[in-house]
Amino acid sequence: MNYSQLTPRQVLDSLDAVGLRGDGRILQLNSYENRVFQVFLEDGRAVVAKFYRPGRWSNEQIVEEHAFALELAAAEVSVVPPLVLRAEPDVPGLVLHGDPPTLACHSVDGITHRYTVADRCAGREPELDDPATLAQIGRFIGRLHAVGRRRPFAHRHHLDPRADGRRALQLLLQGGFVPPTEQAAWQDACERALAATTAAFDALTAAAPLATLRLHGDCHPGNVLWRDTGPNVVDLDDAMQGPAVQDLWMLVSGDAATMALQLNVLLGGYEQFADFDDRERALIEPLRTLRMVRHSAWLAERWGDPTFPLNFPYFGTAAYWSQQTAQLREQVELMAP
Repeated sequence: MNYSQLTPRQVLDSLDAVGLRGDGRILQLNSYENRVFQVFLEDGRAVVAKFYRPGRWSNEQIVEEHAFALELAAAEVSVVPPLVLRAEPDVPGLVLHGDPPTLACHSVDGITHRYTVADRCAGREPELDDPATLAQIGRFIGRLHAVGRRRPFAHRHHLDPRADGRRALQLLLQGGFVPPTEQAAWQDACERALAATTAAFDALTAAAPLATLRLHGDCHPGNVLWRDTGPNVVDLDDAMQGPAVQDLWMLVSGDAATMALQLNVLLGGYEQFADFDDRERALIEPLRTLRMVRHSAWLAERWGDPTFPLNFPYFGTAAYWSQQTAQLREQVELMAP
């Protein structure tokens, strides 16, 4: 998607349309998936406006994500919720969605932009090598999941390792993103890794069903802002229905023994607020494998956006796919029974 038609003037006009009048200062923030701007308002506040990538989510999916964020905020879980929007009178082409309204669709000259606005929230990445920090994050995610278990998502993505992996594999092969010199080796490694991933989920669910809940979905350290008051999550773009461990495994790293110790510390805080099915420990490497393959597919789907070749010049090279092959083979060994 080419965002060249989204000019600073259009960003300011879009905010004006919902009663947020900028003072002219605007700063584009780092974001690959959407276009995100920090905008300073005439009343002295600073807000963050997110303009959604067309085709990624339906209006229903976005509004459901917003409702989850508002529900978390109401439960005093530290998230950055969207602002409730108010349409200015006599603005042509403006439609608000949500109850309360949090998503704006503004059509100008045949071009529609969908956007939301939130208060600016500053912070830093957490120090995950500190056990006290890990335990506090565990308590935080436990509280988030306690809210997430209240009801399921109706419109957001439901994690399905078999379907998600197959879709990513087919997209990469059919799109011709893997060089012919690397395709056979990569495809073999990928198919074996995805088979091991689905086998791990099947083995777990054969004994008893796997509980799922509403999740953050992409809870890596970059999406956990550490402030003086503790952790605060941002970017619920990938909110989904899935197993609890999906929001925990990206916060641990190192060899198996180190990750097990870190996960124990996380769960020590987590289980003060939510139960954890200990069988889900076995899903960490399968989920890591699925993320690796889906990340390559994510890059492929967005390769027509000029931002992606500029920021990911290695994607598509023989070296990239050779490295992916080696890593997927390692994952097969790690997932071996």
